[in-house]
Amino acid sequence: MEDQTGKIHRRKFLSQAGLALAGTLILPRLTKAEELASLFTADLSRYKVAVVDLMILKRQKLSAIALTRDIGADGLEIDMGGLGQRDTFDNKLADPNTRAEFIKQARAMNVEICSLAMTGFYAQSLATRPTYKRMIQDCLDTAKAMNVKVAFLPLGVQGDLVKNPELRPAIVERLKVAGKMAKKAGVVIGIETALDAQEEVRLLKDIGSKNVKSYFNFSNALKNNRDLYEELRILGRKNICQIHCTDDDGVWLQNNPRIDMKRVKATLDDMGWRGWLVIERSRDAKDPRNVKWNFSANTAYVKSVFQN
Repeated sequence: MEDQTGKIHRRKFLSQAGLALAGTLILPRLTKAEELASLFTADLSRYKVAVVDLMILKRQKLSAIALTRDIGADGLEIDMGGLGQRDTFDNKLADPNTRAEFIKQARAMNVEICSLAMTGFYAQSLATRPTYKRMIQDCLDTAKAMNVKVAFLPLGVQGDLVKNPELRPAIVERLKVAGKMAKKAGVVIGIETALDAQEEVRLLKDIGSKNVKSYFNFSNALKNNRDLYEELRILGRKNICQIHCTDDDGVWLQNNPRIDMKRVKATLDDMGWRGWLVIERSRDAKDPRNVKWNFSANTAYVKSVFQN
């Protein structure tokens, strides 16, 4: 036989359940159009598409922002300027007035600055340059001043750890230092290496910093005949900060038989990854210097796959 306490508990439960049911009945139901709009907004926020100012022939030029908008991209990766044998980058954004102009223009045109790129390291050696700390600090200071959260650092030809494995200890030590600098600035340094995914994971573990991650480039896997989709899975969601969504020049991404972009999206979806897809190359050989033609086509295609 149920005692009085049990009856009270049961009445309380039924009352609360009734209120909960009533609440669901009076909530407005989303129309099909609203549901689709909600899904579209979620896709837009999950994957964004950018181009590179250097590759659209507008390196550190204010007009790169308007061109990015005209191309149809959501964002822009801005280069830090030339390096050569200088002590640091030829960085126009070190000037507060120039930075303010870029920020104002980007806001006005609804273009996000997704990352700053230290592409000078493609041809220079992180392992041997004596002023590497100053170079990296200049980039981090600029990123912080512009509220940019990712700095791209390619190890380049001279830092190719496949061809020059003897440089690994020096690069690891310098990236440990860079990781501490990046943590202090609130920025993630994304490195691009020639290593396969397993070796890159091992490199990141040796560096041991949450502020140094992989800036993955499709082209590196493809031109070395690696399984692009498996490489992404091996690196994993937490190790990839941004992606250069590109291959060598020759054909547009939509005409490239080496990439199944829908499978790329399915892989990234399954991994739970989200972030910026930055188009770097993939220009058609018929007219490689026609910036708007090439990058508009690639941007439209990537958006059709990742934002629909």
